Amino acid sequence: MSNDFNSSVIAEFRANQGRVGGMFEGGRLLLLTTTGARSGRPHTVPLGYLPDQDRVLVIGSAGGSRRHPAWFHNVLADPVVRVEDGPFVYEATATVLTGAERDEVFARAVEQDSGWADYERRSGRVLPVVALRAVPVAGPPRSSGGSPSSPVEVLRLVHGAFRRELELIRREVVASGAVVGAQLRVNCLTLCANLHGHHVKEDQGLFAMLEYAHPELASAVGELRAEHGVVAVLLERLRSVLGEPGVSREALLAEVDALTGDLIAHLDREEAVLAGVR
Repeated sequence: MSNDFNSSVIAEFRANQGRVGGMFEGGRLLLLTTTGARSGRPHTVPLGYLPDQDRVLVIGSAGGSRRHPAWFHNVLADPVVRVEDGPFVYEATATVLTGAERDEVFARAVEQDSGWADYERRSGRVLPVVALRAVPVAGPPRSSGGSPSSPVEVLRLVHGAFRRELELIRREVVASGAVVGAQLRVNCLTLCANLHGHHVKEDQGLFAMLEYAHPELASAVGELRAEHGVVAVLLERLRSVLGEPGVSREALLAEVDALTGDLIAHLDREEAVLAGVR
């Protein structure tokens, strides 16, 4: 891609919290910033990615070029990178996958989108696969728009990310084959894990704080806690379906739609309850 094209995509990504149009509309996109191996300067590129539980995966396709992309050479020289994922920014460590692990991940990618295989054939090289794992930090997540001024603002950003992920997964399910592929299963399981972790943190952190600081909200917070239990049941149903060999697109879509309906309603109610909290 040309520098001008990349610059326009990066600007649109940052202006719209990760949503872009054109060839990337409806796809998974992040911004990866590496340190130039020769220049020492920051180098930012938009890349498609694959969810993979507690990490994300990017592939050095370079559009089918015969040379590895510059960002790949940069991570070989310095694996500490910055990732912009929708509204959030985090530091990560880049690890180049090798051997059977690399091949298994690449096969999953090709099963979901044959374009990766086309890129590899055109390039005449083995496309590198790189795992990006966030560096643990204390405190709330960093926002691309600056530091949120309150826990409620952080919550809205997190909710927005979950809404976006639900949209992406539903689109991927609809576009999938009759039998659900391995990468789509991973996408769904990653969502399940992230939602569970988010609700545990809310129950133990934000909700406990609200019950102490705002006793007038105790009843409403109790209802929100109960809704977490409803979502947990839906997540377990989704995991169960994903564990079935040869699960059909229709069966998965039914569970994704059930989860989406209840979860979006829960997120809306939670934001309404917390709207006046400072």
